[in-house]
Amino acid sequence: MFQINKETNEITQIEARLFGDLGFREREHLQEWIAKNPDALGEDLLIIQKEFSGFSDTNERLDLLALDKDKNLVVIENKLDDTGRDVVWQALKYVSYCSRLSTSQIVRIYQQYLDATGASVDARTSIFEFLEIEDDLDLVLNDKDQRIILVANHYRKEVTSTVLWLLDHEIQIQCFKATPYSIGDNLLLNIEQIIPVPEASEFIIDLKEKAKEDRGKSQRVAETEAQLLKFWKEVKAKLTERGVKHLDNVSPRPRYYLGFGSGRARFNMVIGRTAPRIELYFTHDEDKSNFDAITRYKEDLDRLFGGRLEWQRLEGKKASRVKYEASPSEMQAMGEWTSWDSGDAQVDWYVRELPRFYDLIFPLWESARSSS
Repeated sequence: MFQINKETNEITQIEARLFGDLGFREREHLQEWIAKNPDALGEDLLIIQKEFSGFSDTNERLDLLALDKDKNLVVIENKLDDTGRDVVWQALKYVSYCSRLSTSQIVRIYQQYLDATGASVDARTSIFEFLEIEDDLDLVLNDKDQRIILVANHYRKEVTSTVLWLLDHEIQIQCFKATPYSIGDNLLLNIEQIIPVPEASEFIIDLKEKAKEDRGKSQRVAETEAQLLKFWKEVKAKLTERGVKHLDNVSPRPRYYLGFGSGRARFNMVIGRTAPRIELYFTHDEDKSNFDAITRYKEDLDRLFGGRLEWQRLEGKKASRVKYEASPSEMQAMGEWTSWDSGDAQVDWYVRELPRFYDLIFPLWESARSSS
């Protein structure tokens, strides 16, 4: 890795380091960084417990426990400079323990975590906001297979070999390589997924979707997920054709949104209940500092978007957003919105509006972020 000096038109090598040499520790540092910034793992995750030890007949503790947007439990195990030989076995034990957790138990575990951190937040409400659901009937957690995420600087061959075998047998496991770098007195951290490689993730998702259908999943749900996956693949492909690179490292999934991160914010394309939208979304904005920062440019942005932006501070909630929905005339051109397969109008709206939304808002967001 190199640092670019635009003034001298030169590059300076940034030295890869070891965590131990820099005095960093597993629980005090790497674990805390991920707990506070789970999006460093390339997706939206809700951390619901840290050093969880609530297993019967054992004193073992898993590093981090999280929920993903598909309501799955995610076990995150962190190692520093070397995984050791037993990290996979350790993680498999933890997911086997977690497989028995019910929705009510998970809510209670998360509430204990929130109470321990001093957060005056209701766990159930927080989960509703994270999953973007409104009905208790939709709050069914941990009804699918659990996931494993391993984070380390170096992976032994016996570890990677086992991980690849587990992937072949449809165990949801990912490996991230965490590397600290130094340049002068400045320290940097790079976290990248190495197994499965991002290019292969989409293929693996396809296989899992087929496997779900083969296991007798309801036809309605299976068809909806297949439509969503197909829809977002078409959106990504057309954006790529136009030279838009924002989603290069993002794998479409059968969800109602697709997006990418930018610092403390996300730019999302969302299939709304009544209309498609694009939004600047702040997931962790309890004090509304991110939202307040971008509102410095509200007058300019409202003018650029013809007054069609909706500024949602979402008082009392963790998140906030600035959203832009399709107009009634654009909706009319799309036809039946929720079918996702009635033509190219829906895809074309996202392909047209995402680059415009990003290009107009991102420079102002960068300015707001740097001055906040």
